[in-house]
Amino acid sequence: MTQRSGIPDFKAATQRAHAELGAAGAHRLLDAGRAWDLAPALRARGALIFPHVSIGVCGHHIASVIHACLDSGAPKVLAVGVLHALNDDLQAARVRVAQGGDVSSEAAWGTQGPGLDGREDWRHEFSLLNFLFLWETELKRRAVAGPELIVRYPYLAGGRPHILPGIAEMQALVAEGAVVVGTADPFHHGIAYNDPPERALEAEAGGLALGRMRIQEGLDLLRAGDYWGYNQHCVDAKSDARDVGQVIRYLRGPMRGEIHDLVSEDMTGPYGKPAPSWVAGALISLTPVPGAATDLH
Repeated sequence: MTQRSGIPDFKAATQRAHAELGAAGAHRLLDAGRAWDLAPALRARGALIFPHVSIGVCGHHIASVIHACLDSGAPKVLAVGVLHALNDDLQAARVRVAQGGDVSSEAAWGTQGPGLDGREDWRHEFSLLNFLFLWETELKRRAVAGPELIVRYPYLAGGRPHILPGIAEMQALVAEGAVVVGTADPFHHGIAYNDPPERALEAEAGGLALGRMRIQEGLDLLRAGDYWGYNQHCVDAKSDARDVGQVIRYLRGPMRGEIHDLVSEDMTGPYGKPAPSWVAGALISLTPVPGAATDLH
């Protein structure tokens, strides 16, 4: 794979961070994750979303989701990852779909992951590496085999998750009792992300408040089942959750989103751009809405 120009090698950076953290550091993050008890959301057939910024910034969020998965008693866990547009072909396809192109004509349209035939762009992906690292660490610490973990990377839901190749397999997993979690960094902001300097906010000087508002807007669109509106919201809010959000909403139905915590990570270094340039990560629970309307396809 030829990586897009200007995109940092986040996979290599993530792997280095794991080696530097070690087991003791991972245990500290896992202990910090006990600040939230999110297992009830999974037992209620909801879902959880966690960030994939650097592990030192969001590892406690990921840990809380891992504890929820293991404490829920579920036999299986479906972890839905972001497949970033790391090469020019993936990026061009994403742009065409956002501009109203026919998603079914795109070669990259579908679901990737371990054990599946077809494209293997996911092998270069980093969005679930922190989760997998802490997952294995906690299983070893608890001395348990844990539930079966299935990892999937949807690409180009395009407002129509019901026709996405691979959605039937994920529906079957849910029917078999799998709990659903996913990762997303739902707000990117600042000069590195092409926000005009006069409108770019520092994270702690109004930026995170703006991020919280925009993230909630997206959660409200998902609750309403407005998949295309959500897809376009993600474009505008610079959220990488467009596919993960649509797939989770389709699998679980109408849900109320709650933002439990926000973190931010400075991106001036990776992108070589001036401040403010940062990304927000959010720990989010989604719980079913009783009596809510069915999906709007």
